[in-house]
Amino acid sequence: MKKADPNPKANRSILFLTYMVLAVLVGMMAYFGYFLQVESEDVINNPYNKRLERFSDRIFRGSILSADGQVLAETVLGEEGEELRVYPFGNLFAHVVGHSSKGKTGLEAQGDFYLLTSHVNLLEQIFDQLSDRKDPGDDLVTTLDVGLQQVAYAALGDRKGAVVALEPGTGKILAMVSKPDYDPNPFSLDGAWEGLLSEDNDQAQLLNRATQGLYPPGSVFKIVTMLEAMREDPAGYGDEPFTCSGVFTQDDYSIRCYQGTVHGQQDLGLAFANSCNGAFAKLGLGLDLDAMHGLAEQLLFNGELPLPMAYSKSSYQMEAGADEWEILQTAIGQGRTQVTPMHVAMITAAIANGGVLMEPYLMDHVQDQAGEEVKKFLPKAYGSLMTAEESAGLNALMVRVVTEGTGSALRDAPYQAAGKTGSAEFRRDRETHAWFTGYAPADAPKIVVTVVVEEGGSGGRSAAPIARAMFDHYLSR
Repeated sequence: MKKADPNPKANRSILFLTYMVLAVLVGMMAYFGYFLQVESEDVINNPYNKRLERFSDRIFRGSILSADGQVLAETVLGEEGEELRVYPFGNLFAHVVGHSSKGKTGLEAQGDFYLLTSHVNLLEQIFDQLSDRKDPGDDLVTTLDVGLQQVAYAALGDRKGAVVALEPGTGKILAMVSKPDYDPNPFSLDGAWEGLLSEDNDQAQLLNRATQGLYPPGSVFKIVTMLEAMREDPAGYGDEPFTCSGVFTQDDYSIRCYQGTVHGQQDLGLAFANSCNGAFAKLGLGLDLDAMHGLAEQLLFNGELPLPMAYSKSSYQMEAGADEWEILQTAIGQGRTQVTPMHVAMITAAIANGGVLMEPYLMDHVQDQAGEEVKKFLPKAYGSLMTAEESAGLNALMVRVVTEGTGSALRDAPYQAAGKTGSAEFRRDRETHAWFTGYAPADAPKIVVTVVVEEGGSGGRSAAPIARAMFDHYLSR
């Protein structure tokens, strides 16, 4: 006859404790596996991680290359055997490639771990150690297009502003220009560093305006206002006619079209093409402000952007209960709304890609000194910012901007472009910032370009020609 367990409660407690310990061990093993596969490189590449500094004691920092293999940054030996980081293109890639002699910025910071990792063969490592030489670091091949960067840089000229070019179907960043700029070469940076950081310097050359410059969006924000109108009235959002006299008056408030232009009678689609402030101010008064705020946050205002570089958060502050003046201003991209050129480019890229945003990225692959690929960075979808139907509707409207409206700088191009211009007020006594954002070809987009020219006046006159030059160069190949 089987004896009864003298202490069944104790046995159950021991069994429970055993299972708990096993669960903790399994959880720890799963986390360690996840950390090694997903998070370890981010932790190692953190600028606060002192381990990276020790990598440079035994590894000769690798080069940064353009998409076609041109050297954007490399380490050379000086006359006294010291290591010097050299940037052959000087100012051209200053912000996106960054610098490493006064801290690290741009790709120099983002790719630090890869540039200080070496995949040379074991025999060469042994030989280097015996010879008291450093191992050569791996090279970082980027998505950057030298020719397109040169076109953007030349077209922006000596004006302040930023230009961003993306491949909408992949998220590859093709070009990124910010001005004013600086020469990142150490022999230039050493003498200029104190001046660049001086409180008396109002040029902010170290600021990457493409990702960190916050601007009122002006009329490019009408893309967002129009999208909200689409959602609230999918069937008839563009049907109501509006007669523009150059000034729209609501109670004690007046909204002027740019330079008082009189657009006459138009539907909402033509008002979008003409960038009519009056029509969109009136439209804003009838929209659901809670839904509008929700849409702005869906488009990544007030939140984190899927960007692998330093950036400023765009902000959208209007909420339900806002007064008439705030509604009128916000609907046309003025008021308290602030956005970076990169963020505008990302929204535009989602429109060009059927509503799906691909995460922007700069690093294409890492290769060893023999040119063999050791790591590949693949395109990654962030998610849908809008439906395919909504993106198609916005595409049609942005084509009208070029064929009938303010995007006339692109009207005679040998391809059909789609875009939106903007002129954003920032101070009453100063000229407006000029915006353009768009893509081409409209029916099968290959490139997105976003431009802001500080105090450039009209987006159609100042910013759109820069985008035209970039489209022409890229699509001609």
